[in-house]
Amino acid sequence: MTPDSASMGAWRREPETRVVRALPLPDAAAAPFVIYAEAHVAGVPTEWEPHSHPMHELVWVRDGTMTARVGDRVYTVAQGSGLWLPAGQVHAGRLTAGAGLYDAFFAPEHTPEGFGEPMAIEMTPVLESLLVRLARRDLDAGARARSEAVVFDVLQPSGRQLALRLPGDPRIDAVAEALLADPADRRSLEEWAQSRGLSVRTVARAFRSATGLSFAQWRQSLRIHHALVLLAEGCEVREASDLLGYAQPSTFIDAFRRVMGTTPGAYLEGLGAPA
Repeated sequence: MTPDSASMGAWRREPETRVVRALPLPDAAAAPFVIYAEAHVAGVPTEWEPHSHPMHELVWVRDGTMTARVGDRVYTVAQGSGLWLPAGQVHAGRLTAGAGLYDAFFAPEHTPEGFGEPMAIEMTPVLESLLVRLARRDLDAGARARSEAVVFDVLQPSGRQLALRLPGDPRIDAVAEALLADPADRRSLEEWAQSRGLSVRTVARAFRSATGLSFAQWRQSLRIHHALVLLAEGCEVREASDLLGYAQPSTFIDAFRRVMGTTPGAYLEGLGAPA
């Protein structure tokens, strides 16, 4: 995978993708604040190069998805979930075209207990409404302080931490990167082992040791991550199944249910999109 075909935090790069550096820090960062929220809408697929912030960041999306590569993990942020990034954490990401990107910066001296690591956040209607309220610039100090206090009360990790661990093992890193670039690649474990000049047992053990998953489980999880992006971009279930390399849509539906706890059709209905 070359720098021109994909970047840290992205799947295969689309031709019209806009690649940008980190967003500038909000103007309010120069003044005392606890939570500062803002929003952006991407007209085309957008990628952010690896960067970090001196503040904690909570990012979430509407009408699309974001994939983020943080350390040795890839997170998929879909509607209803958010991603917490501690201050100083290097990350990169890709946003689907037309998606609304919302982020909230938290003053680094205000770190909720247990939030010292990247994690998926449950974006409840209450939390999202509070953060949208904090994006207003006409709130007086008292109103802002009350809203911020409730944010810390309702901010909770998601029950589903949709994060894919990357191997970090030179024996199989090339396999993982190739599948990140093309999740539909149907080569078997035996074929991948042969391409790397390794035994099947070595590759199987390396995946299990490095990721906690078998090769088949890891690839299935990767495909479901990518399925969330495809569905958010308007793909129908059958089309997504084909693009992900499944022989039958029923196989894709079963795999999606095992990972997400619901079918692709029900997931689309939850997004307000036609199934």
